[in-house]
Amino acid sequence: MGVPNAGDTAWLLVSAAMVLLMTPGLAFFYGGMVRAKSVLNMIMMSFGALGVVGLLWVLFGYSMVFGEDKANLIGDPFQFFGLHGLMSPNGSGPAGVAVGAAAQVPLVGTVPATVFVIFEMMFAVITVALVSGAVADRMRFGPWMVFAGLWATLVYFPVAHWVFSIDGLNAVSGGWIANKLHTIDFAGGTAVEINSGIAALVLALVLGKRRGWRRESMRPHNMPLVMIGAGLLWFGWYGFNAGSAFRADGAAGTTMVTTTVAACAAMIAWLIVERFRDGHATSLGAASGAVAGLVAITPSCSTVNVLGATVIGVAAGAICALAISLKYRFGYDDSLDVVGVHLVGGIVGTLLIGLVAAPESPAGVAGLFYGGGFDQLWRQAVGAGAVLLYSLVVTAIIAYAIKFTMGLRASREHEVVGLDEMQHAESAYDFGGLGGGSVTSRSLSMSRGDEPDGRSVHVS
Repeated sequence: MGVPNAGDTAWLLVSAAMVLLMTPGLAFFYGGMVRAKSVLNMIMMSFGALGVVGLLWVLFGYSMVFGEDKANLIGDPFQFFGLHGLMSPNGSGPAGVAVGAAAQVPLVGTVPATVFVIFEMMFAVITVALVSGAVADRMRFGPWMVFAGLWATLVYFPVAHWVFSIDGLNAVSGGWIANKLHTIDFAGGTAVEINSGIAALVLALVLGKRRGWRRESMRPHNMPLVMIGAGLLWFGWYGFNAGSAFRADGAAGTTMVTTTVAACAAMIAWLIVERFRDGHATSLGAASGAVAGLVAITPSCSTVNVLGATVIGVAAGAICALAISLKYRFGYDDSLDVVGVHLVGGIVGTLLIGLVAAPESPAGVAGLFYGGGFDQLWRQAVGAGAVLLYSLVVTAIIAYAIKFTMGLRASREHEVVGLDEMQHAESAYDFGGLGGGSVTSRSLSMSRGDEPDGRSVHVS
């Protein structure tokens, strides 16, 4: 109990709203990248994650992550069940009604516990939503909602407890990665990016490839929507990273600078790779490069100076631009390059802390290039590897359990016609009102052709 700091509270409230905006931003980013017949389904996957994970978070998720530590593995799920003890200040009258000028409320650090709860909720939501980009055009919405709830509970909540230590903020928390191994992850390179990236790969493998993959054109149908989504993600990322300082102070300012520098450097690096590899610098490349830089700087934004942020951005932009082609070499259909951007970018940003962490940064850690030796590098590698392995195994168990019970994949007809109409009875674009025609399930016929089992779609 205590009196919250008004400035810190205001900053974290704004940051929480900015991180919330990242989920619809991601929905637009992903939605523009799919084909027109499945854009609403893609957007609904992000919004569905917001609904499911938001409810689970306030019921038991927050307590599993930030409740009293149990064996350095999980928080007590019943300590704050339903946010018990966090909502109303004891002895201050009705909830939200201050008695006197300095009413005391439950605090996490210098902010009300409820503000911290809502801020961290948005991290859980966006992490689950990120996974959806790998399964575009072919996963049923109902099983996705079940997967989102199970994955948040069994994967994200435990991993977040391991990673997000908040010692020094007057809270009992922190699992083994933060408090024993001392891996640095300021805002979610392991718990968010690596975690969701490897889960996306597993789910894509369990689902299988889209029909017509590598034979049919599956280019983004709406690049302006992609660019809008990327812009919203970039804006929200300031709340993601700088908000993780939990205070309106110099650390928040420093992380905002390093976040910007890394995104800019990564965008330029991605465009250079595109120009030499493909002969063109594209808008999709600019958007993807910026996101790759934001991903990579997420764990490291409090550990580096401007030079370090530049190195991380350039490395992430170039490596992620090259990594997205791995799906063609190895034959997995990661629809929207979640693996190439988020998994690879998260690994790059997490490991480079061990090389370019600068002692003058808020974290005060020296990497190899600043005389710190290999100590921090091995800690980063073990932390990243542990999260990757745990998420891989548990995601596979969840995915196969759903596959063999209720089923994961949409039917052939649903995939061919489009998930918007078949899963949601809606269409993103109504051309009928403009005097044109619209393609519906009634206007499609199936006949022998180019599909893997000999069928193709013809518009009658």
